[in-house]
Amino acid sequence: MKETDLKSLLRGMARNAVRLEIGGEINAEIGRFGGRPDVPPGFVWPFFDTDTFDDTTVKPRPLSFLAQFDCAALAPLDLDGLLPHEGVLSFFYELYSQRWGFGPEDTGCSRVFWFPDQTVLCPAEFPAELDGFCRLPPLPIYGKPEPDHPDYDDAALALGKAEGELDLDAFEAVRFTLSGEKNTPSHKLLGWPDIIQTSMTMQCELVSRGHYLGGGWNIPEADLLAAEQTSLDGWRLLFQLDSGVQTEDFSLDFGDSGSIYFYIRKEDLAARRFDRVWLILQCC
Repeated sequence: MKETDLKSLLRGMARNAVRLEIGGEINAEIGRFGGRPDVPPGFVWPFFDTDTFDDTTVKPRPLSFLAQFDCAALAPLDLDGLLPHEGVLSFFYELYSQRWGFGPEDTGCSRVFWFPDQTVLCPAEFPAELDGFCRLPPLPIYGKPEPDHPDYDDAALALGKAEGELDLDAFEAVRFTLSGEKNTPSHKLLGWPDIIQTSMTMQCELVSRGHYLGGGWNIPEADLLAAEQTSLDGWRLLFQLDSGVQTEDFSLDFGDSGSIYFYIRKEDLAARRFDRVWLILQCC
């Protein structure tokens, strides 16, 4: 594919993202990482039944509160108007087990809540079972709008190309001219994911069809074909949180310097069905 064709392809696939910086100001303050989440009366803290890396007992474990966003403050940065324009959007994840999102049994390891009426929200108390490590320090989140272009794997999926059919070096050179150097760490709302392993939309679609993907893909051809044809357009990145959030006495790491990605179907985003978000963890 010629360089001009690659540029045209990437420009045509561009999506608007909100680039985030945690703990350092780049533009408008739009939310908070960590601390105690603001929740409505009657809120029930989410738990997930799991074992952990150092405890083989399966039991309910509280999710950690990761971040919340003020939707009204976020609205001017959401150039496509995809997110709610009022209330608070909050993200939780169970940090001790750090599930990968390989199969339906990971349902509940992450949760996203939208609280439309911000006036009734008050800081929640942490569950007694939530260890200190999982109580993240409060840090401001700042954001700015930014055009975002797909990584190689998502672009190849969009073109229906097998691995190697799209020249990687040429693709990366063109992507760099359009997007510049990738941010490290990379946190964002919307846009395209910064992929560490492979494209994730097919994983979201196949898991939603009940398939487990952790031990190799033994998937019926019909489901594979449907996922290839529909998943890239049907599933969208909602929130990407990278390793590398640090303070003097705290450091957040997902796997081996990885990232977590909250995905949502387009129709669920439009319907504000944030209970249907799917989380995937990738690392090196």
